Amino acid sequence: MPRRERRVQLLESALEVFVAQGYHAAAMDDIADRAGVSKPVLYQHFPGKLDLYLALLDTSCDLIIDNCREALASTTDNRDRVTATMRVFYSYVASEEGAFRLVFESDLTSEPDVRERVDRVTTECASMIADVIRTDTGLPDEASELLAVSLVGMAQVSARFWLAGGGQIAQDDAATLIAGLAWRGIRGYPMTDDH
Repeated sequence: MPRRERRVQLLESALEVFVAQGYHAAAMDDIADRAGVSKPVLYQHFPGKLDLYLALLDTSCDLIIDNCREALASTTDNRDRVTATMRVFYSYVASEEGAFRLVFESDLTSEPDVRERVDRVTTECASMIADVIRTDTGLPDEASELLAVSLVGMAQVSARFWLAGGGQIAQDDAATLIAGLAWRGIRGYPMTDDH
C-alpha cells in the first residue's frame, strides 16, 4: 500500500480506537490490530501515541475551522451566517466518526500540545466571527471578540448537549433553534452606517 494511503488507513483506525477508548486507555497494539498492520508499521508512520493523536486532532480541528470559514463566506446575510455556522457545529458533533470527542471531550487537555489545538478551534472560529461583528457593528475589538467567543461557545455546548440527549429534536431543527436564539441576541447590536 502506498505510504499516503497507509497513513490514512492508520489515522482512520486510530480515530475509531481513540473515540471508543479515550487517549489513556487506547493502546498502539489496539490501533495496529484495528488497521491490520504490525506495530512496527504503525511506528514507521507515527513515532508514538501522542504523535498519532495530534495528527488526528489537527485534521479534526482543521475540518471544523474550514467549515466555519465556508459558512461565514457562504452569504452576506448575517442571519443566514449565524444559521450556517450553527449547522457547522451540529453537523460536526453528529458525524458518525465521533471525531468531535477528540476536540471537545479530550481526556488529554492537560497536555500543552493538545490544549493548544483544542483552543485553536475556539480562537480561530471566534476570530472569523469577530471580524464580521466588528465590520458590521463598529464595536471595538475586545467587544467583538467576546461576542464571537460567546457564539462559538453556544454552538459547541448546545450541539454536544443535543447529541447527548439522543437527538430528540432533529439535527437541522436543533441548529435552527439555537441559531434563532443567537440571532435574536446579536442582531440587537447596531449596524455601522455602511451596512
